[in-house]
Amino acid sequence: MPIPIMRLTDRAAKRVNDIMSRSETPLAGLRVGIKKGGCAGMEYTMEYAAEAAPFDEVIEDKGVRVLIDPKAVLFLLGTEMDYVTEKMSSRFVFNNPNQTSACGCGESVEIIAAKPETMAHAG
Repeated sequence: MPIPIMRLTDRAAKRVNDIMSRSETPLAGLRVGIKKGGCAGMEYTMEYAAEAAPFDEVIEDKGVRVLIDPKAVLFLLGTEMDYVTEKMSSRFVFNNPNQTSACGCGESVEIIAAKPETMAHAG
């Protein structure tokens, strides 16, 4: 069974669909990526995209179209995106097997690229 680049929990899919349904302009999907930054070295990025970029990996999961920045694929392989509601906040979280550490605030992470043997199982 191939390892998905990324999947969403039911809660995350519902929240993304709720937010995207309120857009006044048509959206192609949710673009997910990573960028350098924060005290641990990297941060997850999310933005609503009007169209897919030429080399985006496109994933459909639970009615949500996710566009993955090609530079982020090796770092996101096997990641589950969830939406959690706690006493004082609600937020999206990424359960990423490639993440090696996170800072205290939870906004910045350290991520290693997936190993070649893991990629052989990806589809």
